[in-house]
Amino acid sequence: MTFSEWFDWVLREAELYDYGRYPVKGFGVWMPYGFKLRKHVIDLMRTLLDSTGHEEILLPLLIPEDLLAKESEHVKGFEDQVFWVTHGGLDPLEVKLALRPTSETSLTYMESFWIKSYKQLPKKYYQVVSIFRYETKATRAMLRVREVSTFKEAHTVHEDFKDSERQVSEAVEIYSKFFDLLGIPYVVSRRPDWDKFPGALYTIAFDTLMPDGRALQIGTVHNLGQNFTKVFEVKIQKRDESIDYAWQTSYGISERVIATVISTHGDEKGLVLPFKIAPTQVVVVPIPAGSDEEKKKVFLEAGRLSKRLENEGFRAYADLDEEKTPSEKFAYWELKGVPLRIDLGPRELSEGKATVFRRDTLSRLKVPMNELPEVLRRLGEEIDVNLSRRAWEVFRSRAAEVSDLRALEEALKERKCLVEIPWCGSKGCVDYVTGKYGLEALGTPLKVRDDVRNRELRCPVCGGRAVTHMRYARKY
Repeated sequence: MTFSEWFDWVLREAELYDYGRYPVKGFGVWMPYGFKLRKHVIDLMRTLLDSTGHEEILLPLLIPEDLLAKESEHVKGFEDQVFWVTHGGLDPLEVKLALRPTSETSLTYMESFWIKSYKQLPKKYYQVVSIFRYETKATRAMLRVREVSTFKEAHTVHEDFKDSERQVSEAVEIYSKFFDLLGIPYVVSRRPDWDKFPGALYTIAFDTLMPDGRALQIGTVHNLGQNFTKVFEVKIQKRDESIDYAWQTSYGISERVIATVISTHGDEKGLVLPFKIAPTQVVVVPIPAGSDEEKKKVFLEAGRLSKRLENEGFRAYADLDEEKTPSEKFAYWELKGVPLRIDLGPRELSEGKATVFRRDTLSRLKVPMNELPEVLRRLGEEIDVNLSRRAWEVFRSRAAEVSDLRALEEALKERKCLVEIPWCGSKGCVDYVTGKYGLEALGTPLKVRDDVRNRELRCPVCGGRAVTHMRYARKY
């Protein structure tokens, strides 16, 4: 089974996300189990944003055409991707309305009314909404869709460039913590100027590797400078009492994060979910045996144990379906990626112990009933650490840093999927590598390394002195 086939299979069979059957191309439906997973992922991000002074807002879905068009570089970057509303009922609209592709223009317009003084700054807003982009015919569930239904976009306002740069660093730190919590490995790169967000001074991106070896962008951070505030007249009084345009940043993630969690940790049996975001953290499966009275007692105790664990703060569930065998339940909950399963039969009840199964290692251990909550919490933490460790090991094994084109070719033959080579700064040299090897440029490291700073490296394409490194991969 290819990765693409596996991904579609697990979305369908684990009842996460129904894609391809809703009669609008590029639009998917979150099913209850997937929506719970989505909620726990978003809650992690909300906690990080709220704890760093961000405030949640909700902007209108529709953006007037003249508002979207005010920042010329921005609208040029999205003009072939916009869904337009042209009628209200049967009446043609005087001004077309765009389904938001992103919200820089609409929020900056509102900030022109809200923000007047440095005393109000920095101001940090965010929202979790749907955005719409008619961007491709080759849509893929969660990875490339026309309705991005889990778009977290943050927008910040600052007095000067220095503070906007501080905010960019904070955003990178927030996203790093977020992906670390999910056990997702990544590289952080400054996108080349020709691939930055439309209207930004520059763009920083987080990329990971999917099981098929392709790189996937999972988060971006943009310093917008004063490009939007100049257009929308967002002027502020500064500390020195001068008047100037405010500075802005923006940063976003989407359901690609959830797709990455699914793909990074999953296996041939289905999902393998981190404990902290699993919709069900612990499932209790009764193992009926013996007389009818013994079987009844097992089911009764399984239900009681589940309630006890719920009271202890776990997302627990007892599978009390009497028509399914234990083995059928095992397969079902392994497909669902539940981190911990408790098998409870007459033997466990007589011993006063539970058999606990770990989804990540497929291993079992016996735990005294009175120690269960403490042990389950510890195991949950161990599972998250183990999933992160495994994911980073795989990621690092598929990345390579090389200094010449022969080594680059060898790395590609060895199925390295993310390669990094010295770069002189010329787009022509990047075009040569992308054209010859079928790769795309991801960007440069955020910090120049010592071997570059010490003038030790040469660009392998032109032979000129390297000023940094460029990362390459095949991308979604």
